[in-house]
Amino acid sequence: MIETVLIAVLGASSLLAAHSYVLYPLALYGFVAAGRGSNPDRTGDLPTVSLVVAAYNEEEVIAEKIENSLELDYPEDRLEIVVFSDASTDRTDEIVRSYEDSGVSLLRIEGRVGKTECQNRAVTATDGEVIVFSDANSMYEPDAIRHLVAGFGEGVGCVAGELQYRDESEVEGESMYWRYESWIKGLESAFHSTVTGNGSIYAVRRSAYVPLPAEAISDFAEPLAIVGEGGRIAYEPDAVAWEDTGTSVGEELGRRSRIVTRSWHTVASYAHLLNPLSYPTFAFQLWSHKVLRWLTPVFLGAILVSTLGLVAVSPSPLSVAVLGAQLVCYGLAAAGAALDRAGRETPTVVHVPYYFLVANYGMARGLANFLHGRNIVTWETVSRDD
Repeated sequence: MIETVLIAVLGASSLLAAHSYVLYPLALYGFVAAGRGSNPDRTGDLPTVSLVVAAYNEEEVIAEKIENSLELDYPEDRLEIVVFSDASTDRTDEIVRSYEDSGVSLLRIEGRVGKTECQNRAVTATDGEVIVFSDANSMYEPDAIRHLVAGFGEGVGCVAGELQYRDESEVEGESMYWRYESWIKGLESAFHSTVTGNGSIYAVRRSAYVPLPAEAISDFAEPLAIVGEGGRIAYEPDAVAWEDTGTSVGEELGRRSRIVTRSWHTVASYAHLLNPLSYPTFAFQLWSHKVLRWLTPVFLGAILVSTLGLVAVSPSPLSVAVLGAQLVCYGLAAAGAALDRAGRETPTVVHVPYYFLVANYGMARGLANFLHGRNIVTWETVSRDD
């Protein structure tokens, strides 16, 4: 009886973990290859655009971001640039004001209300038919906005762009993960609808924008709200933004914990989208890409415990091999952690398992925060000093 339960737990946990990371993208690939995806008409019009840049204590990069924005290949009379400052306490506001003669506007928001509430207020303070949301450290390719607006086909309320990294040598696991995520987003968009945006570069039709509660994570909640209103989310890989990778895996831990905490709260607010009877296609995508992904730390724990139980209760060559494979992975991750803490270069063979486990630990912390009713509304700017 115990052996049967352990095998069932091992099998179910392994299948669910594999589904999110492997089976789901393969299923999307199969659907798209079979011609079952959507291919909406694209528009060639150039609507008016409001580029809204999020800033909190960004004195190190805000001038570079504004210069980058002023060099975008988009008609000046159809593009407004607005930087919102979430009660910045450094020179961010002063630097933004120095570009007023170039047509850049500062929207100072007091009270440290968080990115999402700032975006709500920025939308009401701008005029563009399309609102493009960007982070202060995200530098756009000159044609990025042209590609974003071209993605607004029939029924598309939001277009997510492509985030790429300048220096993959800093946190290689992060860069690899984003390339993998970009592949999935492309398949999702071709199949039906991408599940989420990207805070670095995504655009929303003004007519489709849904004001969000301050605690929601905007680049996830806004697409969900648009889908709930009957719209779709498209992915435009040619709309490229560049960022530097994180400076450490520890930084990724904090980021992942914050994002997953807010994402759990957000998906709970849009739980109706998880109902396959009401949203058969999108619910399949949301469960597969997000919910099961965030539960991976639970599945990993269940896989390890059930395998240990099987080896203890009824050892077999298969159960011993499965346990051994897990221990090897955890050992490689531990080696990566030791090298990272010692300030040594971490080879890919140890860095990727280390990054994967740190990311899952961050997701576990995010789940714990959600279950305890904790949320994270504001964000802190990471120092970019060398």
